[in-house]
Amino acid sequence: MAVRQSAGLLLYRFQPGGELEVLLVHPGGPFWAKKDEGVWSIPKGEFEPGEEPLAAARRELEEETGIVARGECASLGSVKQKNGKLVHAWAIEQDADAASIRSNTFALEWPPRSGQMREFPEVDRAAWLDLATAKRKIVAGQRELLERLAAKLGS
Repeated sequence: MAVRQSAGLLLYRFQPGGELEVLLVHPGGPFWAKKDEGVWSIPKGEFEPGEEPLAAARRELEEETGIVARGECASLGSVKQKNGKLVHAWAIEQDADAASIRSNTFALEWPPRSGQMREFPEVDRAAWLDLATAKRKIVAGQRELLERLAAKLGS
């Protein structure tokens, strides 16, 4: 079986005092509604064989948040999550309004075995977080991406 792969972009910005902040997203849907620490992620998604991973990362950012990546992206390499998925990531310095995100949706039978299909956003919210907070909230398998970004930026 082929390894599942995703590609994503980690947006970052600096506050006027110089503090680094990163944009993370919270997964949508009823399973994640009451979960917080350890479930946030960089905006990312799976890509098809033959699809350029960076192009997929840009597409996923726009699909999950409505944010269009502008400018050069710096590679953060890849990390393997606990579920076995390989995540390829890039960083880009870009500000955006986290409160105004628009996400694509998915259909799910809810409540389970009810026969009723409901639409849920793939991402229900986004937030700018300082590095310490982001490290608590992000999925454990992606924490290394935050470390790599901080090292790249000398933060």
